[in-house]
Amino acid sequence: MFTILPIKGFIDQIDGFFCDGIHAGLKPNGNNDLGFIYSDTPCEVEAVFTKNRFQAAPLKHFQMYEKGFKTNFVLINSKNANAMTGQKGIDDINEVFASLNHDLLNPIMSSTGVIANPLPKEKIIKGANSFNLSAKSGENLSKAIMTTDAYPKTCMYEVKLQDGSSFKIGAVAKGAGMINPNLATMLCFICTDAAIKREDMKELLEANSHSTFNAISVDGDTSTNDTVLLLANKKSNAYDKEAFKEALRLVMHDMAMLMVADGEGAKKAVAFEVVGAKDDKQAEIAAKALSNSLLVKTALFGEDPNFGRIASTIGASQIECDETKLVISYNDVKVYENGVILFDEACEARAAEVLKNSEYKVLCNIGIGEGKFTAYGCDLGYKYVEINADYRT
Repeated sequence: MFTILPIKGFIDQIDGFFCDGIHAGLKPNGNNDLGFIYSDTPCEVEAVFTKNRFQAAPLKHFQMYEKGFKTNFVLINSKNANAMTGQKGIDDINEVFASLNHDLLNPIMSSTGVIANPLPKEKIIKGANSFNLSAKSGENLSKAIMTTDAYPKTCMYEVKLQDGSSFKIGAVAKGAGMINPNLATMLCFICTDAAIKREDMKELLEANSHSTFNAISVDGDTSTNDTVLLLANKKSNAYDKEAFKEALRLVMHDMAMLMVADGEGAKKAVAFEVVGAKDDKQAEIAAKALSNSLLVKTALFGEDPNFGRIASTIGASQIECDETKLVISYNDVKVYENGVILFDEACEARAAEVLKNSEYKVLCNIGIGEGKFTAYGCDLGYKYVEINADYRT
């Protein structure tokens, strides 16, 4: 038995973790753009990365360390992705770390921003050398890693175990655009003082990624820098695998849902729940097709309950399906059932009311088997084009 309680605050509330964010001159508007996470005890570390074949220099740098390495420091910059920069991008990271006046163990770098620009290493070195590693400024860090995010993304939980011991787990993340299954243009840093076994870290990260970060889409694009990092300093001496797995799932789900809700220019966060598919894999294919469809997204933006776009997308996904067995609902408003169109004037009005909400569910019962999967997406409107047309400026 265990109890998981949400608590207010940032990752700096976890014993042994410190963080801060500053303005180092990367963002021209004066906002925070450089941050760090530091642990006074070396951390076990595991990560999952983007599936994009052109992984950015920080990801390649991480993977150059020996398997099973520990770290006590993560340096994070926004405004520059250090992607498509070749060997120079990796060399620049090494130069940055060699120039810092802090006592660092296998430091990790994480970057987000514009692709194919050299890392502004002089500004980063100067800024990082001004860090106070005893700072506890989670709010500053959360703002420093933002790019097109409308707001910071954080969460914290305390887990109380049956034997009276407890541990904390929390996260800080960024992500609003280039969000697509196989991670997204997102960075997520999860910190815990749980005494988790090293072999459990990768297993639980990957298990929970499938239904959280790999189940969301804003625009169907997968970035070069996507990173989910789990740092465990084990200072609580408390651990239970099932409790940690559930707490980690909650943290990752919270961060994923905040990213969908903050999709660039988005006003709607929508769950696409597919049930009754031949198997779970076919349900996943259909659900992700719905969350990625531009026609579906624009209908959501227009608050138009055009279920024809839903049905068409399911059919185009090439899963096994039959229109005489299909049921489509917006929340509890059925619009199509087993080949019968229920979409009369009154039904359309009720469905349109659902689509006025900021959050709702599109439920599709394929009527074939027991497979199920839920993907998450958002609407797509004028603001998305405006943000991305002017992204480099």
